[in-house]
Amino acid sequence: MQEETGISFFGALLAGLWWLVQNIAGAFYNFGYAVTHPELWLDWSDKAAIMRFVYYGGSVEFFFVVFTLFLVLTAIGLYRRQVMWGMVRGLEFFANGIGRIFAWAGLLMVIQQIIIVFMQRIFARPDMSFGLGIALEKDISWFAEELKLYNALVVCMCVTYTFVQGGHVRVDLIYSGISFRAKRVVDMVGSLIFMMPAAVLTWMYGWYFLWRHLIVPKPSASDTLERLVMKSRALRWNIETIGFSPNGFNGYFLFKILLVSFAGIVFLHAICFFYRSLLEFIEGQASENKYLDKDTLGEGEEAYEGAH
Repeated sequence: MQEETGISFFGALLAGLWWLVQNIAGAFYNFGYAVTHPELWLDWSDKAAIMRFVYYGGSVEFFFVVFTLFLVLTAIGLYRRQVMWGMVRGLEFFANGIGRIFAWAGLLMVIQQIIIVFMQRIFARPDMSFGLGIALEKDISWFAEELKLYNALVVCMCVTYTFVQGGHVRVDLIYSGISFRAKRVVDMVGSLIFMMPAAVLTWMYGWYFLWRHLIVPKPSASDTLERLVMKSRALRWNIETIGFSPNGFNGYFLFKILLVSFAGIVFLHAICFFYRSLLEFIEGQASENKYLDKDTLGEGEEAYEGAH
């Protein structure tokens, strides 16, 4: 009985490895086919192309294209470390760039809240109008609920910027007391075991959650490509415009877009953090924070002093 169990386990292991190898090998073909036939998934005048885009955006095929690209880039980076440092600098530049842009949403949120208070309490107005030429005129409750969008912009789009700047709160039980290289191992394991899988799961659920509020018939994660292409015959845009109150904010589909964007940039930065940790592990403590672009309040004064 034990021998049969061992054989079945070994067989299942071989089958799993063969499935993994097949998908990695197939990723090269799938990527090449997608690049050479963009009209099949980017020509949105064709309803079937929209459904193909929906399917592949949350598919196993897309996951293995990204996974295989990660393996290839890692191999190249290990062979030429400057290439890997270049990828780290590029991804950190991207994280800092979008974070510094969308951080302004916090200021807009404060200004709009002050205007709302003045319009309600001082001028006793039930509505507001913003814009030059064609103005955006809505009930005050619409603008009040829209403040949640600014908050979501800061949370979703500034998450990796805050990570680069060392601004996230940590609970440290053992990390500070271990050696430099041990810290880098913890960082690499955290990137691969926690950040990447969490981002992938969020993307997989968020992707179909987004499209179910943009089109009908509603796509499902369990639908095959053939079934979605069949559904495309009845496809029409049905963007969610229902608010929580009659005159409240009705652009809640934007939150679904932000959820998918959040998952994507977190996954990219998980790769970046893994590469930085790996390079610092290889090169030693002299490479700590190499090329790191941190904001400062002044000469020698870090913007997030004491937060990391």
